[in-house]
Amino acid sequence: MIRVGILGYGNLGKGIECAVKNNPDMELKAVFTRRNPADVKILTEGVNVYHVDDAISKKDEIDVLILCGGSATDLPEQTKEYAKYFTVVDSFDTHARIPEHFANVDKSAKEGGNIAIISCGWDPGMFSLNRLYANAVLPTGNDYTFWGKGVSQGHSDAIRRVEGVKNGKQYTIPIEAALEAVRNGENPELTTRQKHLRECFVVAEEGADKARIEAEIKNMPNYFADYDTIVHFITEEELQRDHAGIPHGGFVFRTGKTGWDLENNHVIEYSLKLDSNPEFTASVIAAYARAAVKMQREGMSGCKTVFDIAPAYLTHLSGDEIRAHLL
Repeated sequence: MIRVGILGYGNLGKGIECAVKNNPDMELKAVFTRRNPADVKILTEGVNVYHVDDAISKKDEIDVLILCGGSATDLPEQTKEYAKYFTVVDSFDTHARIPEHFANVDKSAKEGGNIAIISCGWDPGMFSLNRLYANAVLPTGNDYTFWGKGVSQGHSDAIRRVEGVKNGKQYTIPIEAALEAVRNGENPELTTRQKHLRECFVVAEEGADKARIEAEIKNMPNYFADYDTIVHFITEEELQRDHAGIPHGGFVFRTGKTGWDLENNHVIEYSLKLDSNPEFTASVIAAYARAAVKMQREGMSGCKTVFDIAPAYLTHLSGDEIRAHLL
């Protein structure tokens, strides 16, 4: 059995707990939290909750530590620190900072002789793989990625970290005209702003400067600055009533040409429609956690992304089984 530790018990951490339950070769060994452990109630019977300060002392009891913090401030520090002591997996999703994050984590993981897989989930993650496969198959062509409509956990987390914000949710919404133009093979030239808009529902703390909050959100680099962003201020009751779910999804397209004179057109489309963004993200992470443990046991170390991992490492099935049933 693969012994799993979870660091952080928010929406993603709860999703990891469910994913571990649903994988026959995994067991949950510990949950680590920055909160008072006595206040954190998990679903798995017989598993202890510890304060995050106790994590390193449990390293010999855990095969893989899954880091469930946010990408804005948690994971840039946590992943490089814990990779010294554990094989780790994270869901770092600030695309522009992935090369920097990779370099930092790679150094720590190699120091500790561990595997660290970063940026797992569906984008980055499953969508990244589909972009790579489609580029390799159709070298002459164009890439398009659309997200939503759905709740982005990373962007919602970024909103909640703005001073004066009590709570918030962010929806990523594809612009329908752009989506249809790509699907029809028109190969449009689209700016970031022409592909999506971002809609934010924000609960401000009492007395907070709403104009400052709105400006800070709209001008936040890597998250909102390149998009048309709508900010609504609502009550906590409205947020809980109207925005309790965490759906998401999206599309990856590659439009390309083949033939001696590039006379034939092709469209590759991969799509996801998800009832629960964190639970699906957690399911992807669980598969890569299995891969991380297999690779570490084979003597590998350092930072990896989904591009570096052979698909056979992801499954609990044997090579004979996957060749017989999935090839």
